[in-house]
Amino acid sequence: MTERKCILTGDRADPDTLVRLAVGPEGQVLPDIRAKAPGRGAWIGVSRAELETALAKGKLKGALARAFKDSALQISDDLPAMIESGLRKTLLDRLGLESRASMLLTGSEKIDVACRKGQVRLLLHAADAAADGNRKLDQALRVGQEAEGTDLAGIVLPVDREALSMAMGRDNVVHIAVTDSRAASRLRAAIGRLESYLGCANGAPVQGEPDSTDVPGVVV
Repeated sequence: MTERKCILTGDRADPDTLVRLAVGPEGQVLPDIRAKAPGRGAWIGVSRAELETALAKGKLKGALARAFKDSALQISDDLPAMIESGLRKTLLDRLGLESRASMLLTGSEKIDVACRKGQVRLLLHAADAAADGNRKLDQALRVGQEAEGTDLAGIVLPVDREALSMAMGRDNVVHIAVTDSRAASRLRAAIGRLESYLGCANGAPVQGEPDSTDVPGVVV
């Protein structure tokens, strides 16, 4: 796909980094997280806080009216929360798929060994993981990547262990190691989009080689 333009900022970017909005059958504006809904769409590339401000000030309504050529659209006050839920579900779904494809490791001991052997392409920590546990695995990662003395570290996800465990069908998932480079790339994309929307993007560092409940109305 070619670049798309954010209707709020005018900036152009890869559609994989933006969020598409679509219009439902009754004129309601809905998130189209996977960008697969039929018909005209509008794209946004702002954080949740910026979107909430644009919604409160009427800027979003005007931008959508111009994009869809319709001034009678229904824009829910819950739209920012619906987008966050959709992005979070997309990340959790991706983790579930990669887990079923045996692309992920869980369990601190297994991850520590894989990190030190240089087999880990991406290291993830739950939002509520203990700082000490994170530090130990981050250090193991640096050893395996011959990056001691650098700031290379795992990514602290904006998702807690309960949500990770449910998504992956495993008990007490606190840390995750991704051992396949393509799986790591897919996960970085999903993580980056959610973090960017939440305003907490940390750059998803390259490591080695290159809530999940549905919200009514979210098109995922």
